[in-house]
Amino acid sequence: MLKRFHTKHLLEAGCDEAGRGCYAGPVFAAAVMLPPDFRHPLLNDSKQVAPEDREMLRVVIEKKAVCYAVARIDSEEIDTINILKASFKAMHLALDQLSIRPQSLLIDGNRFTPYQDIPHHCIIQGDGLYTSIAAASILAKTYRDAYMLQLHEEFPHYQWNSNKGYGTLAHRRAIETHGICQYHRKSFNIIPKQMELFREEEVKQPL
Repeated sequence: MLKRFHTKHLLEAGCDEAGRGCYAGPVFAAAVMLPPDFRHPLLNDSKQVAPEDREMLRVVIEKKAVCYAVARIDSEEIDTINILKASFKAMHLALDQLSIRPQSLLIDGNRFTPYQDIPHHCIIQGDGLYTSIAAASILAKTYRDAYMLQLHEEFPHYQWNSNKGYGTLAHRRAIETHGICQYHRKSFNIIPKQMELFREEEVKQPL
């Protein structure tokens, strides 16, 4: 059973991200403050929840949360500042949007860039331990999945409607066939080596 709070009598916000390991698309982050008595039998780390249940939980969380916010950092900025800093920045942007200032932050993972003067606790696999972090993981994941479905309409051959930008076999093969697009993360070195060599030859021997 998920824990409802880390420290009693403090207004806590849980934070989590989605899409950190993807080849393409933004990284999303959510910050969620829940009522102290909030419980749902299906709430868990978003990776452990069926897609249809995630969508149902999104509605419940948005309705029951004291406040929540979701933010994203696009692939171009990820390439500029790196994915770890982009994940933290997305969390900061989500926290900026909260209508109530939290007194403590629960962060999924083992590192975080401090946000203003609010104390934080980094909790490894926190999305499977605390309700607020689990709720943040649900919102970040569902918002990101919906966004990737929009990008899929523009570039259907990458099959982002199913892989959501992760490096599946189908996605890698599509990159080999079609190359990368503006939504891919160039800093992730995802272009196959043979394709890189071919492009170098094109530069050396222009038509």
